[in-house]
Amino acid sequence: MRKLGLSVAKSQTNRVALIGAGPRGTSVLERLLANWAADSPPGATLRVEVVDPYPAGSGHVWQPEQSRLYLMNTQSFYPTLIPEDPELAPPLTGGSFDQWREARRRDGEGLNDAEKAELATLESHDFPSRALYGRYLRQTLAGLLERLPDGVEVTFHQTLAVAARPVKREKEDGFDVELANGVTLTVGSVVLALGHIESRLNPEQRSFNSAAADQGLLYFPPAPPADVDWQAVPDNEPVLVRGMGLNFFDVMGQLTEGRGGKFVEAGSPGAGVLEYRASGREPKIIAASRRGTPYRAKAGLAGYYPSSITMRYLTEDAVDRFRAAGIQPGFDHDLWPLLHRDALWAYYSTLARSQPTAIKDPAQFLADLEDALQPHAHTTTNWEVEVGNLVEKHVVASRRLNLRGLAAPLAGRTFASRSELDAAITAYLDDDARRSALGESDPVKMAIGALHTGRAILKSVVADGGITDESWLAGLRGWFESFVEGLASGAPALRSEQLAALARAGVVSFVGPDPKFSVDRGAKVFRAVSPWVHDAPVEARTLIEAMSPANRVGINLSPLLEQLMTDGLVRTKIMMSVEGTPMQTTGLDVEPHPYRPLAANGSITENLYVLGLQLSASQWGTAIAAEARPLTGPAYASGQRTLRDADEIAWSILGR
Repeated sequence: MRKLGLSVAKSQTNRVALIGAGPRGTSVLERLLANWAADSPPGATLRVEVVDPYPAGSGHVWQPEQSRLYLMNTQSFYPTLIPEDPELAPPLTGGSFDQWREARRRDGEGLNDAEKAELATLESHDFPSRALYGRYLRQTLAGLLERLPDGVEVTFHQTLAVAARPVKREKEDGFDVELANGVTLTVGSVVLALGHIESRLNPEQRSFNSAAADQGLLYFPPAPPADVDWQAVPDNEPVLVRGMGLNFFDVMGQLTEGRGGKFVEAGSPGAGVLEYRASGREPKIIAASRRGTPYRAKAGLAGYYPSSITMRYLTEDAVDRFRAAGIQPGFDHDLWPLLHRDALWAYYSTLARSQPTAIKDPAQFLADLEDALQPHAHTTTNWEVEVGNLVEKHVVASRRLNLRGLAAPLAGRTFASRSELDAAITAYLDDDARRSALGESDPVKMAIGALHTGRAILKSVVADGGITDESWLAGLRGWFESFVEGLASGAPALRSEQLAALARAGVVSFVGPDPKFSVDRGAKVFRAVSPWVHDAPVEARTLIEAMSPANRVGINLSPLLEQLMTDGLVRTKIMMSVEGTPMQTTGLDVEPHPYRPLAANGSITENLYVLGLQLSASQWGTAIAAEARPLTGPAYASGQRTLRDADEIAWSILGR
């Protein structure tokens, strides 16, 4: 384990401000305490000031008091606040969410009746409520505070930090952190763990907001679902909902089950077909998104990654070879061709195992496919054409993989009416839920499983030296991110079953792909129309944006970030497109490791650190959650990346 190397000649008191007390801020606190307990000089003290307007531990998003209808997007076995890395200072207390779940299920310590009831039926493979995860976060923090090492004091300020201004002293530099309640904290280091912050509306959203105020309409701009007053949505009226990602299912749940409706099994138990029994208070939900359909549902798996999938091409060794050769890989040219191979192999090897009659001579086909997928084919011929010819020769037409088409199931189709569209989407939802139930026996879900597994490897590629700017803008964020999220970041299959039931009950209908939204001021309604659906436009007096506020530091409404930018202490990261055009990214410009922001003049802003969503221009997908070490199968380096980032910050603060 690393030694902190604290110097007694320095100030005997180390003062730190953690701005943000959700999971990421709590992770830094946990690492500060663990490293301090492992190695601190005699007589020294550590003062930690934790600043957040929301209760510490759970922060804004994970408040235990929110509706239990809001589910996590990962199963119980996945998330953790506590690292499991023997190279790091050992934790003082706590464990993964699943370990906490098992302990609290036995003793019920500190839980209310609703939490006990949820835990009574919650298994490792089930999806917990966000409220229950918030209770885990708060109890884990409470356990840490009960075990504070000697010389440590932690103070919580339930208010907003509005400014952090550098100050110079004789012994060391630091910051004056100004709080909204008028208090100023003088500290040596500041950690920005801001999480989700409010953003300015885009021009279209501002126009809808203004029109709603002028015309007496209801407009719900992007917001965390738990912050919205859903009772303000009128009963029995048409309601337009834009966005069919994860937030859509939160909206759906509040406007159906949240109003007293019930889902019951239809037909034989376990068949996966539900029936919705309405309460009579539901609005008529009309859902729209660019694809026209929600994300595909998660497969029913025993672990986070399919156990039957072994990555053959996009591997950690393959990534290391790029690094050893001094190559900064391009996404479309270097990385996607490898991951594409893995997805093809996962699909067709699963097809051969589960549906051998769909393939002429499965053993020979797999042998030929393996040869065609070898990376050397990338330099000798168009390997995709060779694979396509091989598939056409051996696989029946209805079972051939159209990988891009999986993410756009309505692409190329037109519909004579919205009722025809509704029937098509309901059939898609039923089929997707059926495939999720098949788990590792379904070829489509295993192709998606390979993409999901490859994503874990790509996360490390991006964070450990990155990819070219051009690849980030045009490839990774340009097309792949939305593609893979639509396939691998979906809700539990239960949500698809529920949505299909609501469509059959006439509670939910759909607009169609590529919708266009407008306001008819004469009729005083919002209007939506799809060019692929030959029917009258959809009209409603209520429009709900089913999405979170944009995670872009350039349009944030955080007074602290705005002050830091105005004073030139931080800046938005700029990347160069393939045409040489500077493009503003979503996150701060930072220097790893640990992540410290670059000032407007390009210098490092000392004693200031960043963790979490504001690293979105330097990390990809690792800034949100940490993955508990799986009991079986590979543990990818990206799984606990955010916890190691927290450790690096803590070590830097204590050891500088």
